[in-house]
Amino acid sequence: MNKRPLGKTGFDIAPIVFGGNVFGWTLDEKASFDVLDAFVDHGFDAIDTADVYSRWVAGNRGGESETIIGRWLKARPGVRDKLKIFTKVGMDLGEPGHKGLSEQWIMQAVDASLARLGIEQIDLYFSHFPDDEVAHAETLGAYAKLQQAGKIRAIGASNFNAAQLGEALRVSRVQQLPAYQVLQPEYNLYDRGSYDGALRDLCLREGLGVVTYYSLASGFLSGKYRSEADLGKSARGDGIAKYLDARGMAILDALDEVAGRHRVKQAEVALAWLIARDGVTAPIASGTSRAHIESFARAASLTLDADDLGALDGASRAAPAAA
Repeated sequence: MNKRPLGKTGFDIAPIVFGGNVFGWTLDEKASFDVLDAFVDHGFDAIDTADVYSRWVAGNRGGESETIIGRWLKARPGVRDKLKIFTKVGMDLGEPGHKGLSEQWIMQAVDASLARLGIEQIDLYFSHFPDDEVAHAETLGAYAKLQQAGKIRAIGASNFNAAQLGEALRVSRVQQLPAYQVLQPEYNLYDRGSYDGALRDLCLREGLGVVTYYSLASGFLSGKYRSEADLGKSARGDGIAKYLDARGMAILDALDEVAGRHRVKQAEVALAWLIARDGVTAPIASGTSRAHIESFARAASLTLDADDLGALDGASRAAPAAA
């Protein structure tokens, strides 16, 4: 499988990253192991998770996804060397002080993530959300200490806008601190406004790697949700109603057209559009079966021509976000 440089991290990844938010949520441990086995068997090599996954499930406290990944790694000797593991810090874990991007919390949180994952070094450690109460210099200084200790390899920012990311990069240059080398934005054929424009321009100019989340718009871009009657098809259905507008239907029509030409699934086209997009290194996508992983492999090998890209871009284009 063709690999792509992930910004200036120094490592390459396959063109689709597995989204580990499903572990401990819609997948139990046994099913998670099976899907992860299939993911690696197909030549993929990057897994994204977070310390907060999957706290939103009744009875969970956060860390369930990391724990499942760690148990899978322990049960598969040698597989760790084939993978890049991404995780995140900053979301509220429900205890006093267990949130944000302060040095004190980062130093504590990273050790907890390493313990759950059962690894010695995190390949890519993300600031999950910007923290307006903590200076960039404090956060980046904490990451410098973690890099020096060998606990993390590279750092990224998730959910930062252009102004926040630009300021963080400025501080890293002025104070000679580690710089964010990867951005993780929400981005897909429907949700384009927050990344297209100033933020994408910044990433291209600075050479950042970009791994997108909600790459299939919570499953809407699979084409299985066409009306409100379809919303009960999955646990994510309630969040999909917002896509059932005229623009959403136009995007589905374009996906149907392109998928029909290539004899593939709509979701495969939606992922292939992201893979082909200048300013995107790899989409993050979640799967709950081996069939989904096989679909990822088809998406990774799908080449869209100018007519395909034009149809998709025309149906999905949104106004650029403000800086």
